Amino acid sequence: MRCRKCGQKAVINMRQHKLALCCEHFLQWVPEQTERFIQKYKMFARDERVLLAVSGGKDSLALWDILLRLGFAADGLYIELGIDGDMQYGQRSQACARKFADAHGAHLITVDVHRKYGATIPELAQLTRRGKDKPCSVCGVSKRYIMNYVAREGGYAVLLTGHNLDDEAAVLFQNTLHWQTGYLARQAPVLPATDAGFVRKVKPLCRFYERETAAYALLRGIDYLYAECPFSVGANTIYYKELLGRLEAERPGSKLQFYLSFLQAREDGYFAGAKDDEGLRSCERCGQPTTAPGSCAFCRMWAAVRERKRESRGGSENPVVTQACGR
Repeated sequence: MRCRKCGQKAVINMRQHKLALCCEHFLQWVPEQTERFIQKYKMFARDERVLLAVSGGKDSLALWDILLRLGFAADGLYIELGIDGDMQYGQRSQACARKFADAHGAHLITVDVHRKYGATIPELAQLTRRGKDKPCSVCGVSKRYIMNYVAREGGYAVLLTGHNLDDEAAVLFQNTLHWQTGYLARQAPVLPATDAGFVRKVKPLCRFYERETAAYALLRGIDYLYAECPFSVGANTIYYKELLGRLEAERPGSKLQFYLSFLQAREDGYFAGAKDDEGLRSCERCGQPTTAPGSCAFCRMWAAVRERKRESRGGSENPVVTQACGR
């Protein structure tokens, strides 16, 4: 297999593009395509301050590397969730993020959930009704809240995540199976900022296959965490990824076509009447945007934690958890 550009030995064959590339040309192609997608979807401009959520995994660190190579001044945000156990997942992921930032002279913001709010994500899952059944749910609510809060308070114009095509196709498949039109209406490479306080959110890697971002990270020598979150075992998204993976193996390009066809349908207005972001208001406790009356989901979760901790201490309040919502 030879590189289509120079004839040298190829390191990757992207069947969906009918394109094989050597190491040099693949490492040129990925940033070029990323910049093209940034411009195509009008994600952000060079003079805007951007914040990238980094997990220590291949996608977010690859994206950070790409942005820095393209000349964007991107800061990183790492959220320490307290998910460790035998595999020391949290410590290893944070070490990868810190190592990358130090090596590239990049700015990394770290938010420790336990220190700031009074409990780790595993503890939060055990202390709330929502988390006992779905620990990923409380994790998702917490990360979305913190990412938006840090970006908003830090004056960043846009928040970036490293979601790749496999992630987007799996979520799209799940939402389509259940016809969750509200979620379908807001799944896009760009979610605009809102007057209620949501920062613009973008996904520059949304058209790259996971194997492409992994190959990029490996060829660039990026030290990333290979392990998956221990809470992700048995998650629906992983199951849908496996199903789509089988389809892709038989029909190369199926995932990309599925996603691009959806984006075209979205652009044509098929989901225009299904928006679920109407009625946004400010949370009465923290000021963050929410569709719920009164307090947002994040504040309600921590209110439940405060109550449980009061009960366990015989009525005494935990001073750290009391300030969970930043008040």
